[in-house]
Amino acid sequence: MGAADLVPGVSGGTIALITGIYDPLLQAISSINLTLLRVLRSEGLASGWRSINGSFLLALAAGIGTSIIGLSGILHHLLEHERTLLYAFFFGLVASSIPLIGREVQKWNGVAIGAFLFGAALTFAIGSLPPLSIEPGYLYLFGCGALAACAMILPGISGSFILLLLGVYSPVIAAIKSYDVVTVAVVGIGAITGLLGFSRLLRRWLETSRNGMMALLSGFLLGSLQALWPWKENAMLLYTHSDGRETWLQTNAWPQSEALWGCLIWTLVGSAIVIGMHRIAQHSSS
Repeated sequence: MGAADLVPGVSGGTIALITGIYDPLLQAISSINLTLLRVLRSEGLASGWRSINGSFLLALAAGIGTSIIGLSGILHHLLEHERTLLYAFFFGLVASSIPLIGREVQKWNGVAIGAFLFGAALTFAIGSLPPLSIEPGYLYLFGCGALAACAMILPGISGSFILLLLGVYSPVIAAIKSYDVVTVAVVGIGAITGLLGFSRLLRRWLETSRNGMMALLSGFLLGSLQALWPWKENAMLLYTHSDGRETWLQTNAWPQSEALWGCLIWTLVGSAIVIGMHRIAQHSSS
């Protein structure tokens, strides 16, 4: 999940969904509320820890944090120098997830089909938006962190891509790489705030209308594929940074022959990993 959340266009929620931990994750996060404070006061720390499935959250947070710290430099390098192959890998990962998640839809009625199409259209539209150019302050970074966390927990909507759209992806990655504790803390606190609030709403939707929600999440995955298409071409110069770097609005392009076989291989690798993770999750739950 940590590695996925570092790449614009990929969602950690997708990884949680295909590995079978999506429901426990929402359950655990949404349990961090005022009721937890009452449990801590009346029954003690051990009961409070169990009520939020603390061991699960600690293991997951440790894995995500380790991945973000350990892989941010590598992924930043790949985004700069091997972007096509990296996106081919994640394209295969997400594309192979769609039929697996679609199986969770018990009945493809009119509501489910409408939710699926709406989800696909929404993520397609979000993925087509140009990024903003802005000098972020701490309040803005806090809000960006909250919005990115809401996207992060939704399969198919990338928290990193939201940061990219809001113009703060590069500053956040640079802050992680340079151990800028203040900036990372501001974004992190915003992310926690957004995550705690949105997880309860999402969990309620899944409890009351799971069939439609799973169709919607499947649509999110389908719509996100356009942002993950490996081959891009520059369509319009958006702005030039003070250090001379240029940010372009990019559109999807036809496959390029020199990278075709490499992209096919890495697409298959991504698909194989998803299928393997899904089988492991099924074996663990049985």
